[in-house]
This record gives sequence, structure tokens and C-alpha cells, in this order.
Amino acid sequence: MRGYGRDVDAATLVGLLADPVRLKVVAALALGAGTFEEVAEATGLPLKDVALAARRLSRVGLVRRDGRALELHASRFGEAARAAAEAAPAPEPLSDDPAEDAVLSAFVRGGRLISIPAQQSKRRIVLEHLARVFEPGVRYPEREVNALLAVWYPDHAALRRYLVDEGLLSREGGVYWRTGGYVDV
Repeated sequence: MRGYGRDVDAATLVGLLADPVRLKVVAALALGAGTFEEVAEATGLPLKDVALAARRLSRVGLVRRDGRALELHASRFGEAARAAAEAAPAPEPLSDDPAEDAVLSAFVRGGRLISIPAQQSKRRIVLEHLARVFEPGVRYPEREVNALLAVWYPDHAALRRYLVDEGLLSREGGVYWRTGGYVDV
């Protein structure tokens, strides 16, 4: 995003909009206000505050002022978001195997499972990844298994059933233990 010859990154843009007055001005412009007076009427702000906010927003190229008319350059939000996405570091791989990492990246975001894969081969990869939260040789009561799986996905009962069905966990009398999958050594 350019304004008076300098780049404005997404963090600066968010910082500008952290001010409630500037945020209200941007919102009013986005909703169709086109003059200082219309923005003041829509926001309930004094005309002086609208003018100060518009001046600051125009310095970074977010708002264009032409006499009493104001125009929001909404495309600047997309430009800042794209620039931030391009500058963001690549996520850490979830597996050393590129094929497994591709599956895990599709179903695990931010340390949480976004959905259970329908395809059995993909579901197996995800379940083996989840099975690593259970230590081999440790017995877990069902309540603890539910708590560990609920961190990953809201339907912990489905995950628990899948882990048992795939032979990654075994159960007896409400107690579970790990019986399959790879073990990190």
C-alpha cells in the first residue's frame, strides 16, 4: 500500500484502525458516506474529529480527499493482506514425509483437526499423527482420552472410535492404551 511515497504494511494498517475514531470513519465510508458531513452524521463524531481522522488516513493512501468529498480505497486492505501473506514464514512441516505432510497440512491447522478425512488412507495418516499424544505403555482412563482428543477436535468420541478401529488404541473396561502407530525415539 502506498501513501506519500512510503509503504504501509498490514500491521501499520491495523494500528491505524485500532483508533476507534478512525475505525468509525472507515466504516462510514465503507457503508457509503462520501463527505465529511455524511461521515459525521453516520458516526455521531464531531466534524473536527472526522477531519483529523480523514487527514491521517489520507496520508497513508487509505482515503482520498477532494474538497469536502471523501473516498475509501478499500483495495488497500487486500493489498496489505496479500503482502503480509507473502511475507509470512512457511508453516513448519508436520511430517518429514512430504506425502504425509500434504495430508496433515490439509486437515490440521493451528494444532487442531479441522475435519476427519473421509478417505481411509488419509484418515489413517491423521490418526497416526494423533496417536502420538498417547505414550506407549501408559494406561489412560476414558475421561483422560476424551480430554486429550477434545484438544484436537470437538467430536472426541469419533476420534476415539477411529483410533480403536484402526488398532492404534486398545481398550478394556474403560481404560485405553496405545497399541499401534509409529513411536518417536
